Amino acid sequence: MDSSLILKNVARYIELTPEESDFFLSLLEPKLLERKKIYLRAGEICNNSAYVLNGALKSYTVDAQGKEHILSFATRDWWIADLYSLLSRKPAILNIEAIDNTEVLLLSRRNQQILYEKVPKFERFFRILVENALVASQQRLIDNMSIAAEERYLNFIKKYPDIPACVPQRSIASYLGITPEFLSKIRARLAKKQKVG
Repeated sequence: MDSSLILKNVARYIELTPEESDFFLSLLEPKLLERKKIYLRAGEICNNSAYVLNGALKSYTVDAQGKEHILSFATRDWWIADLYSLLSRKPAILNIEAIDNTEVLLLSRRNQQILYEKVPKFERFFRILVENALVASQQRLIDNMSIAAEERYLNFIKKYPDIPACVPQRSIASYLGITPEFLSKIRARLAKKQKVG
């Protein structure tokens, strides 16, 4: 397991000694998720946070008509979980699925609690992750209400540059809250602008 990526991720917010780094790494479980593999199903209890080493995951809900509504994507160097279920111990409201063959490092809730006891600074690290997720969720909600779809798409490809290459257009449209047909029109319009520019 190449641990340098996750240690750099942690180092953005907290400083670890070599011993603390080793202890943290010892609590992680590497896992390979095959493309289209459902890692977490709505109704199950979310017991892990997943850190993406390679590949991509999506979290989504399915409505009564069977339509998928994508809440988030997680690509290389991102964390993902159903925070509601992980923190409350209630059944998950999200499905989490591998978009591509994906390598993750899992940190179980139990091991996270052990980490807090042995290396208390990790409480700060995960608090910052949760705060960032809350801010991003709020910003996305505001953007969906106040920003034109084309600008939302441009923001999306800036935030997730790898996603358009490995995700069907309908999934991107679902995330943006528009139809795949409307997304096609936006992409065609942007391509035209690039040719002219």
